[in-house]
Amino acid sequence: MRIDVYVPLLLSLLLATVAPQAGRRIAPALAARVLTTAAVLTAAATTWALALLALTLIGNAPPLAAEARERGGHLPEPVPEIVGLAALVTLAVIAHRVYRAIRAEAATRRALRRLCEGHPPDTELIVAASPLAQAFAIPATKRAPGHILVTAAMLASLQPGERRVLLAHERAHLTHRHALHCTAVSLARAANPLLAPVSSTVSFLVERWADESAAGTVGDRTRTARAIAHAALVAHQPRPACTLGFTDRAVTRRIAALQAAPPPNLWPLAAAVLALGVLPAVGAADATGDLFTLLAHLFV
Repeated sequence: MRIDVYVPLLLSLLLATVAPQAGRRIAPALAARVLTTAAVLTAAATTWALALLALTLIGNAPPLAAEARERGGHLPEPVPEIVGLAALVTLAVIAHRVYRAIRAEAATRRALRRLCEGHPPDTELIVAASPLAQAFAIPATKRAPGHILVTAAMLASLQPGERRVLLAHERAHLTHRHALHCTAVSLARAANPLLAPVSSTVSFLVERWADESAAGTVGDRTRTARAIAHAALVAHQPRPACTLGFTDRAVTRRIAALQAAPPPNLWPLAAAVLALGVLPAVGAADATGDLFTLLAHLFV
């Protein structure tokens, strides 16, 4: 346990380092899926590793320690007590961060659903009478399907062909359930702040994924790039936190990517990135077995 319990923490740093590079080299759809999975597994493993470190404090509890001495048992000291205390405090901070992230997500989604009130539930496109040029996808829920919310100002500023690109982009967000990827990496980041680069990369990748989907629908990568550039020029206000927008997330990089050939599905690299999410879970599992063996000494 002295080594295994720290493996998830070390590998989360490695995942955060390679995530931006993987996002540039692997096709957006594959990269987003792989990095989301790796981030969730790593966040869960690091949280459990902290819990294991905190559990080592059990051996120092006076009643258990006294009982162990009476039985002639002895609990070895797997980690210094200060490490266990630090892990306990960190767990409390993580719980607070995750709670705040969940509340913020829920509040934003409630606000977005209110924007759709008064429209038939099966309406995909909702046009808002607003002078601000905005467009974003509102994720589906168990009770309602997803919607595309576009302001009248945005529609008025685009040509018919550009509107087609816009709708295809937002429809891709809904079809591929990109909000789940963004929510998952957001919670992973709350649980493990070291994964911030992974969260940012996935947020960018779902936009690139939607761009590629729109380009496939329209059949013209150059036209798609021009539509994104034009929409970016007319949009001038930030979007709601949990929505998936048409003009955000490093627009210049997205335009440049559309002007080049689509990136390939590099399965070996994707598998290597996914392994970075699996290995922390393996390390946490090994540390769990070691801790249970140590705790068993209390009752020997």
